[in-house]
Amino acid sequence: MKESKGISHFHAGFWTVGLFIVVFLCTCNGDITYSVPEEMKKGTVFGNIAKDLSLSVKGLSDRKARIDMEGNGRRFFDLQGGQLAIAEIIDREELCGSKPSCSLNYELVLENPLELHQITLQIEDINDNPPRFPKSEIRLEIRESAHKGERFPLDEAHDPDVGRNGIQNYSLEKNDYFRIDVNSHSNGRKYGELVLNKELDREQQQQVTLLLTASDGGFPQRSGTAVVRVIVLDANDNLPVFSETVYKVSLPENSHLGTVVVTVSATDADEGANGEITYEFSHISDKEARLFSINEVTGEINMIGTVDFEDKNEYELWVKAKDGAGLASNAKVDVEITDVNDNAPVIYIKSLNVPIPENVASGSEIGIINVQDKDTGGNKQIRCTIQQNVPFKLNPSIKNYYTLVTTAELDRELISDYNVTITATDEGSPPLSSSKTIHLSVSDVNDNPPVFEHQSYSAYVTENNKPGSSVCSVTARDPDWRQNGTVFYSLLPSEVNGFPVSSYVSINGDTGVIHAVRAFDYEQFRSFKVQVEARDNGSPPLSSNVTVSVFITDENDNSPQILYPTPEGNSFMTEMVPKAALSGSLVSKVIAVDADSGQNAWLSYQIVKSTDPGLFTIGLHSGEIRAQRDISESDSMKQNLVISVKDNGQPSLSTTCAVYLLISDNLAEVPELKDMSYEESNSKLTSYLIIALVSV
Repeated sequence: MKESKGISHFHAGFWTVGLFIVVFLCTCNGDITYSVPEEMKKGTVFGNIAKDLSLSVKGLSDRKARIDMEGNGRRFFDLQGGQLAIAEIIDREELCGSKPSCSLNYELVLENPLELHQITLQIEDINDNPPRFPKSEIRLEIRESAHKGERFPLDEAHDPDVGRNGIQNYSLEKNDYFRIDVNSHSNGRKYGELVLNKELDREQQQQVTLLLTASDGGFPQRSGTAVVRVIVLDANDNLPVFSETVYKVSLPENSHLGTVVVTVSATDADEGANGEITYEFSHISDKEARLFSINEVTGEINMIGTVDFEDKNEYELWVKAKDGAGLASNAKVDVEITDVNDNAPVIYIKSLNVPIPENVASGSEIGIINVQDKDTGGNKQIRCTIQQNVPFKLNPSIKNYYTLVTTAELDRELISDYNVTITATDEGSPPLSSSKTIHLSVSDVNDNPPVFEHQSYSAYVTENNKPGSSVCSVTARDPDWRQNGTVFYSLLPSEVNGFPVSSYVSINGDTGVIHAVRAFDYEQFRSFKVQVEARDNGSPPLSSNVTVSVFITDENDNSPQILYPTPEGNSFMTEMVPKAALSGSLVSKVIAVDADSGQNAWLSYQIVKSTDPGLFTIGLHSGEIRAQRDISESDSMKQNLVISVKDNGQPSLSTTCAVYLLISDNLAEVPELKDMSYEESNSKLTSYLIIALVSV
């Protein structure tokens, strides 16, 4: 049954044989009240919260619906799909004692967006407890002088049930002397008074025994009995009188055992035994009996147990003062428990979205924090803070909830984990605080391209290298995590001398090592460039490029090549030397080249064989052939020289050639061609004759 705010509640929870009705009350501000009887079985469904909030079961699940309550109190029902069901049998008397109203407050928390609904569970009493008297026998001593109509208070029976299920009536078995009147205290609790209908005569009857019955108004009705034993005495016409009708006391929680709560005092105008007063509790629950005791002689009430404001903040004690003759009067002691700041705030992490993507926007919500304090007033007011050196902050939200949000952009490559300490401090005196450290990890996003260790690379390869040999290695680093930081290498398409670069070099995609695909020839080309791409395995992938300059270094693999004299066919190249040539005169020159470079192409000339060893000399590096001395008539007309041309490589390579000189001033003196054959049978040189006139 629903009821809007402002309409009186229809209390329809009651027990019949096998039947109960659960009352559902909803207010327009989103708060919901259910009324259920105590002692319902576990699993009993008493409400459909999804229907009552006009939400679907899936909507509750998607928004992480949960039931919360302050502190670590017991949860008596669970959320099952969209329904509420009893999770633990509820004993109203244990929870609320004699309070006329008993309710439990919970919060239904919905996330995304954060939304709170107050759920109040009104616990309806059932008649599950019979009335009980403090003692099985009530002893009264009444003087025979008592007048007809005099009243004598009887011990109250105690029934932890409330309302109609509490004590409604007292009855007395039929007898000649007494009847019972049922009256009510200011709090509505009923008690019985014995009324004298017929004057007593001790000489006729010294003792009257009566059966007193206390009945409640529940269904089925329950009752309890006690024997009233009336001892007839001589007249005692004064009742004890308390100094105060109601004693009001404030007692701080956690007071030490033995603390004096209050001292009650009563006086009796009678003398002797009739004026001697003793004190006792006339109405006290089992729980109160474990907390308080009374000195029957002094009336001093002491603490024998520990009181806790958070458990119960007020107690009502009834004290009886009885004189020696059995006459008694009652007084009430109201004990108010005052709060002490004895509970530190408790921090609850309700929701935490980790790991946090490093590209999350500043101000994003990543968690929900709830702080609670069982104390009251200023002791319950809480300030929640967070350390200053982290990119997070707490924003106050609904009631005692906070949202944890980012305050700056995150970079996993700089800091991948945060230990965030949250501190909650109450406003008590002295203040109490507690802290909780939460671990926040940052997840990787592919926001960094691979970066090469160098802006460019240079590699030097000696020509005639073996195919497959390593040319150089490139390395790129990517600070991202796992596949986002895994780097693969490849060659960008290009051409070298009109051919694809892949026909010259290849690269290992995992290691970045560049290998030669073929042997290089320095004499064909001396350098080329390769573009290498480093690409990560992120989604989408990021990449960067670098240029690798490959330089071919020379190897001494070419012998010197003689350009002059150049042999052609079977002719001999002969140069004429004037007979008057003087020492130092240039008579000829050997010209040679080497396809290599550097010292591999640095040539030196040497005469290795000659007709007249002392007649001619050759420049070591110029190749110029000069007369070493003046030409004389005795010198042979035909001079044959074998010249060796050697490079400076390691090892060096050489070539030889023959130079034919004719000492003569007149062409007529030149011998016929057949006489100019080379005289050395083992010479392998072939030359053709070029007749040149040389004038020095």
